[in-house]
Amino acid sequence: MVKVGNFRDLIVWQRGMDLACEVYRLVKLLPKEETYALSDQMRRAVVSIPSNIAEGKSRNSSSEYSRFLGIARGSNAELETQIELCIRLGFIQTGQAENALSLISEIGRMLTTIMQKIALPPSP
Repeated sequence: MVKVGNFRDLIVWQRGMDLACEVYRLVKLLPKEETYALSDQMRRAVVSIPSNIAEGKSRNSSSEYSRFLGIARGSNAELETQIELCIRLGFIQTGQAENALSLISEIGRMLTTIMQKIALPPSP
């Protein structure tokens, strides 16, 4: 098993950063009238994902780490909903959101797995 030194070593944090870059690219496709509405909300949600992973990893307890991972997981679901809304409103095409949706799915699975491992009692 690979020892994780800090949050930058976490693949889930790295994927979160990739997702942030992808969403910042996507929101540029939204209509100008969404600049202070949907696109702003999407940017806040996506920034929250790697930020909460980093903050949780930097805390001194597993319970706090798990709590921040839960916040990141919530932001991940929020972002998925916002991208789906953009598709339904015709602001972006499904193909344009494919990479972001794939990262969202991957990050969601990773967060769930980490949270489950944290919740397990330590092995003897």
